[in-house]
Amino acid sequence: METRSMTWEEIESRVARFEALAPMSTPGDLGDLPQQALDVVFARKLMPVILEKTKNPFGSTAAIFGAAGTTMNVSVCPPGQGPCLHTHHNTYETFMVLEGAFEFSVGEQGEERVTLNRWDVFSCPPGVPRGFRNCSDGDSVLLTVITGGVHERDDVSVPPAVTHRIRDEFGDDTVETFRRIVTMND
Repeated sequence: METRSMTWEEIESRVARFEALAPMSTPGDLGDLPQQALDVVFARKLMPVILEKTKNPFGSTAAIFGAAGTTMNVSVCPPGQGPCLHTHHNTYETFMVLEGAFEFSVGEQGEERVTLNRWDVFSCPPGVPRGFRNCSDGDSVLLTVITGGVHERDDVSVPPAVTHRIRDEFGDDTVETFRRIVTMND
């Protein structure tokens, strides 16, 4: 098998410095949604590390682009906050707690629960509904890695209960805005 060298510029384009990570661009792309509505669907602070240059719910800002179908994010959630129950239909989503603790809800209604503490890992296969929330007293930090086909980043849906909650709390316009990035089941 052949090997190759990398130029310094190539190496630098493949390095992500934590202090330089930028929040995902999706909230800005969605317009004027209130933070409370965004908090239902996303981690409060989600910073893409690696993205493919394909349609995805995390926007177009990342430190590194292109890694054979890998998406990697660092999320910071305040106590009690985290993304709602959702399903990735074609990709695996693997989580590692870097700081604090998260409670994961798994299943059609989120009926199964597991708590992960620092350095614990949960890998959720395609087609399984999951959501999580920070269950500690301070901010918790989570590393998320999504793997699958390069063009399968746009595979996320939420159950009808989440669509109804967003409609009841924030109105039909907010549901329609979220439909730009995720499938909102009714």
